[in-house]
Amino acid sequence: MKVKHWLLLLTFGLVLSVLAACSGDESKEPAGTDAKEEEKGEKVLNFLNPEAIPSMDPSLATDESSFIYLAATMEGLYRLDEKTQPTPGIATEHKVSEDGLTWTFTLREDAKWSNGDPVTAHDFVYSWQRAVDPATASEYGPYMMSGVIKNATAISKGEASVDQLGAKADGDYTLVVELENPTPYFETLTTFGTFLPLNKKFVEEKGDKFATSSENLLANGPYTMNNWTSTGDSWDLAKNKDYWDNKTVKMDKLTFKVVKDPQTALDLYEEGTVDRMDLTSDLVDQFSTDDDYVVSADTFVYFLKFNQTKSEALANKNIRAALSRAFDKEALVGEILNNGSIAANGLVPRDFTPMPETGDDFRKVSGDLVTYDLEAAKDFWAKGLEELGTDSVELEFLADDDKTTKNLVEYVANQLSTNLEGLKINIKQVPKKQRLDLDTAMDYQLQLTRWGPDFLDPYTYMNLWITDGGNNMTGYSSAEYDRLVSETATKFATDNEARYENFLKAEKLLFEDAVIAPVYQASRAQLVSPKIEGVFINPFGATYEYKWADVGEE
Repeated sequence: MKVKHWLLLLTFGLVLSVLAACSGDESKEPAGTDAKEEEKGEKVLNFLNPEAIPSMDPSLATDESSFIYLAATMEGLYRLDEKTQPTPGIATEHKVSEDGLTWTFTLREDAKWSNGDPVTAHDFVYSWQRAVDPATASEYGPYMMSGVIKNATAISKGEASVDQLGAKADGDYTLVVELENPTPYFETLTTFGTFLPLNKKFVEEKGDKFATSSENLLANGPYTMNNWTSTGDSWDLAKNKDYWDNKTVKMDKLTFKVVKDPQTALDLYEEGTVDRMDLTSDLVDQFSTDDDYVVSADTFVYFLKFNQTKSEALANKNIRAALSRAFDKEALVGEILNNGSIAANGLVPRDFTPMPETGDDFRKVSGDLVTYDLEAAKDFWAKGLEELGTDSVELEFLADDDKTTKNLVEYVANQLSTNLEGLKINIKQVPKKQRLDLDTAMDYQLQLTRWGPDFLDPYTYMNLWITDGGNNMTGYSSAEYDRLVSETATKFATDNEARYENFLKAEKLLFEDAVIAPVYQASRAQLVSPKIEGVFINPFGATYEYKWADVGEE
């Protein structure tokens, strides 16, 4: 059979859409549908999700699943189209001042919330203020807005009031945004979930119940969320009749069910109950020649995160450097994952962004900064143990509880404990939402985590590790690293060549200080029914874009 290998080339402004679709077995009735739906000719697609949705609150969301469903049910100033270009959302156009500091957005007057209220500039002002308000305890608000929107940093530190944020409504349908520094990628930034609007009256009426269930959500995007609770394992997206561009939305309903067991997912796909599934390494060889087999490159980079405040051993740079080099990443991607993923030897992913002058890939120019090197690992380990005055170290290894992650962390733990004499690893696997909470509280020692870009610029990765950054959560602090990264948004904001030189230096310093240990850059091996059209994979922001989803001929 013909093999479909769709490689997602993630260069500036280019992304390959992925075909995904409903079941090939027309004798089977799709999950979530019934005879009445078929009689009405409703278009329904059925998907799986690897975990429950951690949050549907734009100010509090931090993970892949949350941003996917926020993007499906809500809309910001712009959204990404099939070519990863910003296309009009609630904004119809914008103007930028000559100095690049003032952006004026004109909003459409026909956009409504699902309760009938108009979507206005005041909704954006309220949402952005809420995201940087320390009382909200948002991670992404300060991370995305600090150093970008005027006064966001001071507000997030409690040094200024939220009404001083550089986002103002000039009437109901004009939003004026003042930036701290010129930010060329700000238009793409507005497509991200943290910048979605919120209906102040609705949020405040719901209070602590806001975003905890379908009844406590409002939509202004292509779909509404139905049959969902914050602890639920299934939900539906239904076409939003109040969406300003609802004529473009072809699907009546998309159903989602949490399934963590790969064999269960495969059974559902083969019986025609679901229309897409992720293949684990043990299933790839079995289906790699199937017509429905699809491999898509990704920009998610997985890495080990070291909490320098929770373990005396991890506060030691030599110990961290040893751990970073003591496991075979090539064997991990080839044998444990077996899905097209590649070993990561840096932080910024391959085929993500080119150097401004030469066009060479950033990853190629930066090179391999941390590779599997057992001899070097043992040398660093011996130095670290000597500095600690001990011959043994015990660490807790935190990770998600799905099967693929289980196999991966067991492999890494075995490699580390085998290759580094005196090391004992205790694995702690928990549901993703719990891991995120433990990360936020810095209640972990060693953690497997990942990062996918929020916008198309190296800053989305390098900004993670600034001192006291909202996503740092390691205890790492370096004045030199902070300077290098800060200058890319200030001193060199309009000098792209100098910006990228700073990014190269900062990434090198990050691994000289052994802040994290890169593991792999992900790919997705999937079975995707060929009837689905218009489901796009984004290289940043929400992974899947469902606005243009449709069902074509099989």
